[in-house]
Amino acid sequence: MTLTGRSRLAGVLGWPVTHSRSPQLHGFWLQQHGIDGAYVPLPVRPEDFEAWVPALPRLGFQGANVTVPHKQAALAICDEVAEHARRLGAVNTLTFRDGRIHGANTDGVGFLNNLRQGAPDWDPAAGPAVVLGAGGAARAVAVALLDVGTPTVRVVNRTVSKAEALAQELGGAIEAVAWDRMPAALDGANLLVNTTSLGMADNPPLQLDLEPLPPGALVNDIVYQPLHTELLAQAQARGNPTVDGIGMLLHQAVPGFEAWFGVRPEVTDALRAFVLRD
Repeated sequence: MTLTGRSRLAGVLGWPVTHSRSPQLHGFWLQQHGIDGAYVPLPVRPEDFEAWVPALPRLGFQGANVTVPHKQAALAICDEVAEHARRLGAVNTLTFRDGRIHGANTDGVGFLNNLRQGAPDWDPAAGPAVVLGAGGAARAVAVALLDVGTPTVRVVNRTVSKAEALAQELGGAIEAVAWDRMPAALDGANLLVNTTSLGMADNPPLQLDLEPLPPGALVNDIVYQPLHTELLAQAQARGNPTVDGIGMLLHQAVPGFEAWFGVRPEVTDALRAFVLRD
């Protein structure tokens, strides 16, 4: 694709940002749809973030994704913030329009659409969900599940006070559970989601006894390096349906691409294969 003086630009803001696969996936869609545009990595130090972002529209940028450690800072610099993002306290998608910075958070919709694509028969209202971890991803997952009718979200964390703080801040039917109470949390669950870094490449493994988990419960690991984590392997060995983590990354990118480039892209097997290619 040849770029012109009218090219639409977008990118991903982070520090570091070399690990991000967003340039690959947006580049795939740009090529697929023949769009005069580019999506680039934007390594920005935390101390420079507030000055960098307002300059981007003047350089032709339509918007940007935001990754660690800037998601909270992005919320602060927006002129308008979607209610969902304000509720989470973090922004991962910026759109520049009419001289204003608009902020949104698409992590929750990305999570849900990944489950819907990978397990179309799963019913979020059929029983409690167990979410491992109490960080930013856990917040997005918990809110998304409550919004689609999950009766209870059990947030399990090694530091239970963090789970309690999450439950208090978000409100709704969220239960904070200590890690040593894992068997009780898994009992009767309809969904198990790992939002921690345990099991990720170069991180300690996630050691979990799935015996109390019902055999029909869906298991999802948002880790995608490796794609087939030990948690998913354990779940598959005992017959539980599973959904891997790469789809959350792909689906959360759809709203931003549509806003910046004017085309709503699709998450396909070809896209998955391309993004996973080293």
